[in-house]
Amino acid sequence: MKSPKSITIRRPDDWHVHLRDGDMLAAVAPLTAKQFKRAIVMPNLVPPVTTVKAAVDYRARILAALPGDTSFEPLMTCYLTDSAEPDEIAAGFEENVFTAVKLYPANATTNSDAGVTEIRNVYGVLERMEKIGMPLLLHGETTVHNGEEVDVFDREKLFIDRTLAPLIEDFPGLKIVFEHITTRSAAVFVAEAPATVAATVTPHHLIINRNAIFRGGIRPHMYCLPIAKRERDRLALCKAVTSGNAKFFLGTDTAPHPVHAKESACGCAGIFTAASALELYAEVFDEEGALNKFEAFASLNGPAFYGLPVNEETITLVQGETIVPEAVSAGGETVKPFRAGETLAWFVQE
Repeated sequence: MKSPKSITIRRPDDWHVHLRDGDMLAAVAPLTAKQFKRAIVMPNLVPPVTTVKAAVDYRARILAALPGDTSFEPLMTCYLTDSAEPDEIAAGFEENVFTAVKLYPANATTNSDAGVTEIRNVYGVLERMEKIGMPLLLHGETTVHNGEEVDVFDREKLFIDRTLAPLIEDFPGLKIVFEHITTRSAAVFVAEAPATVAATVTPHHLIINRNAIFRGGIRPHMYCLPIAKRERDRLALCKAVTSGNAKFFLGTDTAPHPVHAKESACGCAGIFTAASALELYAEVFDEEGALNKFEAFASLNGPAFYGLPVNEETITLVQGETIVPEAVSAGGETVKPFRAGETLAWFVQE
C-alpha cells in the first residue's frame, strides 16, 4: 500500500484576511493564526481604520483574541478615503504600524461606503506612498461608469482598463497588489505588468465558478465580491498560481458573516475559508500536478514582494481526509465555512 503524499513548506502567510471585531474576531482570528504566521488585516471595520491610533488599538484587540502561545503577527492596513492625510499614512508606515494602504472603490463591497469616489482624489497620497515604498492594495472593481451602474461580472475588467492601467503609468514606482483577482483578463494583465504589480488569489475563486452561486437555487454562501466568474476564468487562475510566477501569492480574503446575514433578503458578500484554507489550496495544487510550486505561492512570493523575511518555521500537509466544520460559533452567532461538512483530501499535520 502506497504511503500518503505529504509536503513540508515554510509556514505560509495570508496576504488578505477579514478578522472583524468583537465576538467575531475572537471566533475567527485563532483559525487564521493556527495556519499562518502573518496576515494582512483588512481595515473595513465600522468605523474604518484610517489613523495610526486606530490601527494600534485594533492590532491589540487581535492579539488579545489569540491563545497566549501564538506567534501570529497581524500586519495592519490603512483604509484610504478621499480625505486621507499623506502625513498620517507615511507616519504609520515609518513607525511600522501600517504595512500597506487599502483602496476600496466607494460602495464596491462590504463596509466600503467611505471608500474612494474618484482615484485622482488620492493622487497626493499615492505620490507620497510611491516615494516611501509603501504598497497599495486594490479592491479591483469599477462599480459606476459614465453615471451608470456596471454589470457585476464586468467590474474587474473595466477597473483594469479605466483605473489600474493608468495608475501604473502615472506611478511607475508604486508597489501595487491587485487583490483577489477573478478573471483571465486580470491574470494575464498581472503576468505582463511591471515588477511593481502583483496579485493575490483566493481558494474559493480557484474552486468555484459563477454556476456555484445558482446551482439548484440561490446559494448565498457562495456569494462574494468580486463575484466568481466563468469556468474559463477559474481555469486561468489555476494556471497562474501554479505557473511558478512570483507575482501571484496566497490571500484567502476569508470574510465571515453570521448565517442570518448571509441567508437574508439582501445577503452579505463574503466567503469564510479560514477553517481550512491551506487544505483547500493544497487540493487545487495537487489536482493541477503542481505541489512542487505550492511553497512559492504560499510562503515565498508574498514576503519577497513586501520586502519581508521568509518565515523560519515549517508546516506539513498530508494527503488524507479532513472534514470542514459545519459551523463556527461567534458569541451568539453562527458562521458557515466554505464547503461546510465536506471531506477534503488534505490535512495539516499537528
